[in-house]
Amino acid sequence: MSYSGECLECSLFVLSASDHGLPIAENLLERRFTCQETDRVWVADTTYISTEEGWLYLAVLMDLCSRRIVGWNTSSRNDRHLVLGALQQALVMRQPKPGLMHHSDRGSTYAAYEYQAQLAAVEAVCSMSRKGDCYDNAAMESFFSSLKKERVHRRKYWGQDEATDDMKSYIEDFYNRRRRHSHLGDISPVEYETCLI
Repeated sequence: MSYSGECLECSLFVLSASDHGLPIAENLLERRFTCQETDRVWVADTTYISTEEGWLYLAVLMDLCSRRIVGWNTSSRNDRHLVLGALQQALVMRQPKPGLMHHSDRGSTYAAYEYQAQLAAVEAVCSMSRKGDCYDNAAMESFFSSLKKERVHRRKYWGQDEATDDMKSYIEDFYNRRRRHSHLGDISPVEYETCLI
């Protein structure tokens, strides 16, 4: 992983590890951030959170239809195990049908053989952003912006366990269940999914 600078348009720091030589998927999502059915398109990304024990990395998968976070994981290392943990949680909880589109950046963690093998096992279609283009995964960038404004920047985390517990509280108790989204008609992701049944 190497620091590649700041995406001036998004005002977010970008972590890049796309100089790995692993296969890169075509950008099939092409910035179409709306979907009419759950578990048809998931977007994935990773961010980092400062703690007194060092950086804590957070990997997240979001369902584009409901904007629900369907899988997440934290680790002191930004490696394939971090993103695999989030993906495995999502696959167990959601059990998507074949044809799910999975969109991420082109980093080595998402391009890794183990990660791609998990996607292939459930017959998911892989899509990756263009190099260094933060708009290609704007839905996830928006989630991370909300997370940091509404929670992370208002706290000081002494330890990584404390930060992980707070991520769980934000994602599972607040964001998925209570946070209203204008994109969803001002209801939460869980409420939106209930309306689809």
